[in-house]
Amino acid sequence: MPVNMHKLRRTCLVLTTAIGLGVAAGCSRPRLHPGEGFVEVPGGKIWYRVVGSSNATPLLLLHGGPGGTSRGLRPLEALADERPVIFYDQLGCGRSDRPRDKSLWRVERFVEELRVLRDALGLKRVHILGHSWGSMLAVDYMLTRPDGVQSLILAGPALSIPRYLEGVKALRAQLPQEVQDTLAKHEDAGTTSSKEYQDASMVFYRRHLCRLDPWPPEMSMTDKGFGTEVYNEMWGPSEFFATGPLKDYDRTPQLGLLRLPVLFTAGRYDETTPEQAEWYRSLVPGARLVVFENSGHMTMLDEAGRYVQAIRDFLRQ
Repeated sequence: MPVNMHKLRRTCLVLTTAIGLGVAAGCSRPRLHPGEGFVEVPGGKIWYRVVGSSNATPLLLLHGGPGGTSRGLRPLEALADERPVIFYDQLGCGRSDRPRDKSLWRVERFVEELRVLRDALGLKRVHILGHSWGSMLAVDYMLTRPDGVQSLILAGPALSIPRYLEGVKALRAQLPQEVQDTLAKHEDAGTTSSKEYQDASMVFYRRHLCRLDPWPPEMSMTDKGFGTEVYNEMWGPSEFFATGPLKDYDRTPQLGLLRLPVLFTAGRYDETTPEQAEWYRSLVPGARLVVFENSGHMTMLDEAGRYVQAIRDFLRQ
């Protein structure tokens, strides 16, 4: 459906005004109203959507990628019967602006983007869920010591990329030999944009990214809105072949600094293996882990009902 830009900008203004009135009236937690809009952040405008309108502490969702979109997290809309749920597309993907300046694709800028969005929406108190790359963004944001974050959910976490790459290397070794050979051939030749490489990659993705067959609309929509330039610049050509600066990312030495309720989630067939997720959990005081036995990396799609219930139970506590 075409986006009505005028309507979205008007909605953004209305939401911002309502939030401002709440703060001026002395409300410690202004009520969010359902709607969507744009927020100006370093580098351009980002799109967001609020679902639900209760006074309970909102849940803010950080999608994966980098360069993915919030559509893959759509099953979490079900939580809006108890609290506002906030989706947004990070700069460079989805419905947000797509600037061509490669200097914008830095972890620090995405952390600042999150801070600006939270301020714009008046999120004095908030729960944060970060999926995949979003878990990296969530942890780096928390290391800036923001106020008011009530809990953290790290889904399919990728908090030590050297360890993550060891894990996906082992998973890749379980693929049919001809698939492995095709992947290696194109990686060596620098032809990872070829159809043959992409088709071979899909064999891995259908095992370890999303296990539903056929893939649900949320995965197709995510692909259409994917910010390929952001992904290639920060990560690389595929989930198991990192060439960008994130290949050296490792925040495990800092995980012990997290002093709030933390839930880790992973699928049994996840790119982030349950063993990796358990290791991360062991580094965070009091943290919990839930493993979804029939899921890949997109646990919230592969086992939507069970996933939503696990998040609901955690937030209620």
